[in-house]
Amino acid sequence: MTAPGGQAAVHAIDAPGTDEALWRTWPVLRSLPTLDLPARGRVVIVAAHPDDEVLGFGGSISLLASAGVELTVVSVTDGERSHPDSRVVSGAALAAIRAVETREALDELGADRARVIRLGIPDTDVAGHEVLLAAELTDILSGAALCVAPWTGDLHADHEAAGRAALRAAGAAGVPCLLYPVWMWHWARPDDPRVPWDSAARIGLPPATVARKAAAVERFASQIRPLGPGPGDAAILPPDETAHHLRDLEVVFR
Repeated sequence: MTAPGGQAAVHAIDAPGTDEALWRTWPVLRSLPTLDLPARGRVVIVAAHPDDEVLGFGGSISLLASAGVELTVVSVTDGERSHPDSRVVSGAALAAIRAVETREALDELGADRARVIRLGIPDTDVAGHEVLLAAELTDILSGAALCVAPWTGDLHADHEAAGRAALRAAGAAGVPCLLYPVWMWHWARPDDPRVPWDSAARIGLPPATVARKAAAVERFASQIRPLGPGPGDAAILPPDETAHHLRDLEVVFR
């Protein structure tokens, strides 16, 4: 994950978030229609930054891997600007660290055979490369059974641009596309009218899968723990944020 872009997004994401207890006790989540994942073919999972795919869809990645489905993970950026004011780690070093963390997290999910494609689009400027990204994804999606990408309403500029590009590419390639939220769980609230609940579906995660996902999230040390003592090295994902992503279900928009 990386800091958001745009004043409205910065305000929404930097503001105090919704307590996970409210989401877990909201009955609508468990009444959402269930979604069946593909049992064969190739699934392409798009991540604006390394860790988005695990936070938003990691349990489902684990289920797909255990079913023997071919997986391709596309890291749109390397997440090199998650800590732009760090005095401890450079952007280039962060990019390398986060690439390793992604691979380790996929291993934890049982997706050690997943192909990872790093596109190297500049972090925080996905929107400026959206047309190029859509073209790249169109080629990658050729012959795929499903595309999964960040939700276009997530209030994070990179997430939204990656989702828009994925939708455009999926349409060109004739591939269905699902969108997963990441920051939404922070700024939204149950029954929030800004969220298209009527197009949402849930994917149930067995206890063993939840445990795998929790172990995978732990691999992103650069995001869940401080890089150093300075204010520019603070954790991007403190425990109250990761809690949103450790439920026994995941939500996608169709």
